[in-house]
Amino acid sequence: MKRSPLTITIAALLILIFGLMLFVYQVRKSQVAVVTRFGKVVRTETEPGPYLRLPWPIEKIYTLDQRIQNFEDDDKLEQVKLRDENIVLLRTYIGWRIEDPGSFFGKFPDGIPNAENQLLSIVRNAKLEIAGKHVFSDFVSADPQQMKFTQVEDEILQLAKSELRTNNYGLDIKFVQFKQIELPQTVTQNVFDRMQSEREKIIKDIDAGAKQEADIIKSKAERDAAKIMSDANAKAKEIRGEAEAEMIESFRVFNQNPKLAAFIMKLSTFEELFKQNTSWIFPDQKTTPLDLLEPIKTPSSQSTNGDGIAQDGARPSTRGSR
Repeated sequence: MKRSPLTITIAALLILIFGLMLFVYQVRKSQVAVVTRFGKVVRTETEPGPYLRLPWPIEKIYTLDQRIQNFEDDDKLEQVKLRDENIVLLRTYIGWRIEDPGSFFGKFPDGIPNAENQLLSIVRNAKLEIAGKHVFSDFVSADPQQMKFTQVEDEILQLAKSELRTNNYGLDIKFVQFKQIELPQTVTQNVFDRMQSEREKIIKDIDAGAKQEADIIKSKAERDAAKIMSDANAKAKEIRGEAEAEMIESFRVFNQNPKLAAFIMKLSTFEELFKQNTSWIFPDQKTTPLDLLEPIKTPSSQSTNGDGIAQDGARPSTRGSR
């Protein structure tokens, strides 16, 4: 019985696909493959792509995720006793990845869950040991500079890394961080009292520093004010001395001709009085400096009667000029 070409082609394709499934396997990106032959690891593949294999059950292929895995500590917070006999409750957050697939598969043939359980035990032991070397203020303090979260986390990480290298688990811890920190109910009030005391001490230190700074500024201001007053007094004395010298010189000149000096002073006063548009009323023209306005008496001047009225009937004016 003759078979059609289509049937032959389909059969060939099926045989080819079946053969590929038996002799070829695929490694995807972010994966690693562990190849075992009769249960023993013979090689690992870390680069993505297709690879040849012997058919099952001679060789088996196990693929593992090489990306960074992360998981939290147990749901229950763990009590940790510190160096100063205080107790805190800690929960950690762990990140890790497979570094050596062959060693990892040899230690954890059942996969990632067993590896995470082992990691959790290692990190817990490191946490208890490292935290026991620190005091309460490294975890809880009113002063942020006294807290040492990062330092404690790094010390736990390094101790856990050392344990992994010693036992060659084929994996590496990338980070260990505190996700949650709490205090037992029995010590909460004592902690709050201590934090309040520390904060009050910080406030007192700030107040003392501010008062000292204020005293320094006030003292400097007083010194500057005293210097300014001293300079001003010295300058005033200098000006007063110059004025007195000028006054003495003026008196010396005036004494040479007192009448001329008096006349000049009256003219200066008269000029100051009538420099602006102002009206002045004086009782008579004999008031200084209006006496300058009196007519100059000459032998030919007309005489007045006893009432101060000129013989021609005219009365002298008593109103000041504008």
